[in-house]
Amino acid sequence: MLNSSIPLAERMRPTTFADFVGQEHLVAPDAVLRKMIESRNLSSFILWGPPGVGKTTLARIIAQDLERTFYSLSAVSSGVKDVRDVIQRSRSNKMFQKNRPILFIDEIHRFSKSQQDALLGAVEDGTIVLIGATTENPSFEVIAPLLSRCQVYVLKTLGVNDLKTLFERALKEDEYISSLDIRVEETEALFRLSGGDARKLLNIIEIVISSYDEGETILFNNDEVQKRLQKNIVLYDKNGEQHYDIISAFIKSIRGSDPNGAVYWLARMIAAGEDPLFIARRMVILASEDIGLANPNAFLMANACFDAVHKIGMPEGRIPLSQTAVYLATSPKSNSAYMAIDAALEMVRDKGDLSVPLHLRNAPTQLMKELGYAKDYKYAHQYEQNFVEQEFLPSEISGTRFYTPGDNPREREISKFLARWKGKYDKG
Repeated sequence: MLNSSIPLAERMRPTTFADFVGQEHLVAPDAVLRKMIESRNLSSFILWGPPGVGKTTLARIIAQDLERTFYSLSAVSSGVKDVRDVIQRSRSNKMFQKNRPILFIDEIHRFSKSQQDALLGAVEDGTIVLIGATTENPSFEVIAPLLSRCQVYVLKTLGVNDLKTLFERALKEDEYISSLDIRVEETEALFRLSGGDARKLLNIIEIVISSYDEGETILFNNDEVQKRLQKNIVLYDKNGEQHYDIISAFIKSIRGSDPNGAVYWLARMIAAGEDPLFIARRMVILASEDIGLANPNAFLMANACFDAVHKIGMPEGRIPLSQTAVYLATSPKSNSAYMAIDAALEMVRDKGDLSVPLHLRNAPTQLMKELGYAKDYKYAHQYEQNFVEQEFLPSEISGTRFYTPGDNPREREISKFLARWKGKYDKG
């Protein structure tokens, strides 16, 4: 039913601060970012916040308000060459430009170290003003030298009132939508499914409207929005339900020791533009949760994969991701460490803060020694094979078993080692 080839989110993109919705803590007249802009003394900064809260829009408004040349790159599709081209162009045009140009980099957290390094000199000498946008914590994803040259501003998820304002504007101000017969009965489902994301809200509005035939009265109520959205949902939305379904299939394929399933779901995520560091992080967790002590090298491998992807970026990062996924899928499995910590946490919640046995306490003062602190503690290294029998749990839970070795070659050896504790861990 929609006739416009330009998405509603683009048609409704604000061009002035007066039209910008949300982020009052940054853009209200007395807010810190607004004051910097009004001073006309713009320094480099990074906008950190969830998707669809106005990071790109805000950068464009700032450039327009300050009448600056605006270069825009996406870290998904741009490389070092693109960065250097913009910097070279800025230096070449320096004498013709009244103000320093703005280089906006969307998803800057996806830039590799070498790509971020390429920005340093130009930011430092003032050739460009960098505005980066990221959905990830810059402390972890942006190299320290670049981060130290940028202020970080945190953007918040849009509230219901913000979403309501955007919805009402779309109905009244969009030339096409305002011409339609629309009846609004309820908005709870619309706003809930938007998740505080302006782009997602406007996309849902388009999906609902496009699902009606020409001339029909378009209803916005909870049932209609959910029903029509379900019928028209995209195949993979990295911020929606499919995102969680695909990563779940990926994790379960590795846990189930199927390298083919693991690589297929990995390919699905890569093709859809999933953040490769998100995938790598999940494999680090899996290496401890599902493989653990059955193959301690799996954890090292997953960590190395995360570091490699962080350094080299995409598309080359797909190779260590695949290597690690196959390695983890074909590795022996054990969740014994995961089960042990959960059992211990459950005990802590149940029993509270039990006292540390006196023989395990330090005794740095004479009074503590007189009170029995550290008395009868046995220093394991003074005994044969560095082992001595003694109690390490509070008396109330003495003998409790949190860790049970898994049935795999590595943990069968651990089981034999622990069997010297009066057979407490001996499996037979």
